[in-house]
Amino acid sequence: MKVLHVITGLGVGGAELQLRSLLRHSRHESDVVTLYNPGPVASMLEADGVRVRNLGMRRNTELSALPRLYRLIRAGRYDVVHTHLYRSQIYGRLAARLARTAVVLTTEHSIGETHLERRRMTMGVRALYLATDLCSQATIAVSETVRDRLVKWGVPNRKIWVIPNGLELDRVAFDADARARIRQELSIAQDAQVIGVLGRLDPNKRFDLVIEAAAPLLTDGRALLIVGDGDDRERLEKVAARCGVTDRVVFAGVRHDVAAMLSAMDLFIASSEQETFGLSVLEALSNGLPVLYTTCPALVGIDTDRARQVPGEAGAMRAYIAEELAARRRSHTPVEAVQQRYGIESVAAQVDALYERLLTGGPGAYRGRR
Repeated sequence: MKVLHVITGLGVGGAELQLRSLLRHSRHESDVVTLYNPGPVASMLEADGVRVRNLGMRRNTELSALPRLYRLIRAGRYDVVHTHLYRSQIYGRLAARLARTAVVLTTEHSIGETHLERRRMTMGVRALYLATDLCSQATIAVSETVRDRLVKWGVPNRKIWVIPNGLELDRVAFDADARARIRQELSIAQDAQVIGVLGRLDPNKRFDLVIEAAAPLLTDGRALLIVGDGDDRERLEKVAARCGVTDRVVFAGVRHDVAAMLSAMDLFIASSEQETFGLSVLEALSNGLPVLYTTCPALVGIDTDRARQVPGEAGAMRAYIAEELAARRRSHTPVEAVQQRYGIESVAAQVDALYERLLTGGPGAYRGRR
């Protein structure tokens, strides 16, 4: 079976890295088209042997991109076109239907309560989304929370399949040597207690909240490690300066050695205002870190004392951070239930089975609530 994945961009982000993980474990032949920005993940995919093409869009409303994508799909004679992220859904679903592709589906990674991929969910955004949804047979929701939001937004429940994001367990496993190496590289003492966050530096992640909550606790022998980059970095640096902890907040920038960065931490915090899944929380738990989180749909139904939900307010969060630091946990103990439910091999198999079900009408992946 030939599958074409269409994605808005291939910079470093959750959906982009999830696509790479999926393709590394799929049993079908797959190509990738990015509408623009063939960033670091494009290079990773090409190193894996995946053919990646850049449609070269220069703006979001470039209608001439539609016939270019249509011709590409027709020439490739694909059995399945699978779109990821809003802009690629608008262009990709329509181009695939015009090309008479047998199976057209999408994965919805990023629908929040009020925003869709950092764009406010206006009537225009919703109208375009639902109009092009008529061109597809199915939508994969990465959690029950996403499924519920899609239904509320107007996507028919019968078209939605719940298949979670997957974890490449070896990519996040604890590594004692990497812990020592990263701390030396970033000038963090080997015996320091390190609070960590990881993700795109975006206001929705609320890393400013973590800085404000942790600042009074960052005494000698403690540090806050921020892994990632984005438009919010300058503002976050100013927050650290205002809180008087510039010398104890380490901005590591974009990193691809996720296991090493997590291994360097002693406590992980996820502080998003809205979340559709919570992959970074699962990665931290699989590395064996204790985790404090404000929201994480992926943890629904998983019983573990390694993860605690905390309020999204600096003072209240500070109390939980202080309690975890006082416990001084040193062992990185992976949460087995997370690894069993979200291993990438199982997730990729469910997606492959869904392709086959939609193409042949045979048995497929877990459907979720009807």
